[in-house]
Amino acid sequence: MGSLLTTFYLSRLLGCKIYDARENVLGSIVDVWVHASQTGTEEDASRPKIAGLIIKSGGKKRHVQFTSLQIVKFGTRYKVQCQLLQDVSPEVFADGMLLQENILDKQIVDITGRKLVRVNDIRMVAISSGAYAVAVDVGVEGLLRRIGIVKPIRFTVSLFKGRVPSKYILWDDIEAIDFSNFNIKLSKTQSKLHTLHPSDVADIIEELGKASKTTVFSSLDEEKAADVLEEMEEDEQIHIIENLPVEKAADVLEKMPVNEAADIIDRLEDDKAEQLLKEMEQETSEEVRELLEYSNTQVGGLMTTDFLSFYENNTVEEVLLHIRQGKPDMEMLYNFFIVDVNDKLIATVSLRDLLITDPHTSLKSIMKKKHISVYDEDPLDSLAEIVSKYNLLAVPVIYEDGTLAGMVVVDDIIEDLIGKRRTK
Repeated sequence: MGSLLTTFYLSRLLGCKIYDARENVLGSIVDVWVHASQTGTEEDASRPKIAGLIIKSGGKKRHVQFTSLQIVKFGTRYKVQCQLLQDVSPEVFADGMLLQENILDKQIVDITGRKLVRVNDIRMVAISSGAYAVAVDVGVEGLLRRIGIVKPIRFTVSLFKGRVPSKYILWDDIEAIDFSNFNIKLSKTQSKLHTLHPSDVADIIEELGKASKTTVFSSLDEEKAADVLEEMEEDEQIHIIENLPVEKAADVLEKMPVNEAADIIDRLEDDKAEQLLKEMEQETSEEVRELLEYSNTQVGGLMTTDFLSFYENNTVEEVLLHIRQGKPDMEMLYNFFIVDVNDKLIATVSLRDLLITDPHTSLKSIMKKKHISVYDEDPLDSLAEIVSKYNLLAVPVIYEDGTLAGMVVVDDIIEDLIGKRRTK
């Protein structure tokens, strides 16, 4: 006597014969097609619903849909029965995904664990509104189930008071990312990758195959892509930029700190570098070109031209309003610079001084005229010593005539100290 299943596994469903209401064999299941639930309920919204099958009949594959699906278990075997089976065009299945072809044995992102894992099986559930994929099995148990030896192994392990490792990840907590065989793209509004820290996303992308790296990176919006690119290894950065369309690569580089963008462009072939510089906005392109003129042993090669400067008659309130409106990167808040009408550096102001001072106070009242600065053509060797001696987070960089050129932040100096660049 068979029992109606409420939970089942994709691996056990594949290859099963499928019957119509009159017990006629229609074929065997090759793949299962799912799409987002159309019930509109919050509970079902994230569960892909079984809406069609690919079956093999008479040596040919058929794409079919049905009005109901019933799965009954007889011992260790499944019996699948459906009603009103209808052949459809393969193009219909483009709006969804095939679980065997697109998910099984593919890489996914475990959002909770922030890592790549491989899908060994897919757990499914049948309820009154239909059958759904609810979780992926990435544990050893799923792999053993696939080859049909999970029960004897489980029994043997239990004799030694052990258990076969199992691990399920709910569908809410995964993101399919191996696009080598299917054309579902990550959506900016739906991709769970956008919830992860850029460093975690960088690690995940670096673990992918060459073809998938660029596809996944391309799915990120420009702001996120720029943050992720900063966190990647140098050779991975080059691979990404070289394989992106010039327009997309230029847009991402424009969102990065100018010195970081210059570092990447400096490692590209001359033709590719020139294409990107021409595609970038003129102001940013000119700043990058200026940085590229410095040698690897000069301060100018390490400085960033992204900084905040004000005049001495600006008030604290005006500065804080500018910061709130501009939402600058954290590095730009390390220090603020006071310049004259000719953009020559005359003083500095710290964020602490701004926060503890009356908003109506002018910067002239709190600025520090005695400040440490370096010239753009100074050697890099002395930077680490200056930062350490004076406990600085950012060092202003000036041209020979005293005009403010940029700043070098402690983060970049630390990277140099661990061998990424050249300071001592």
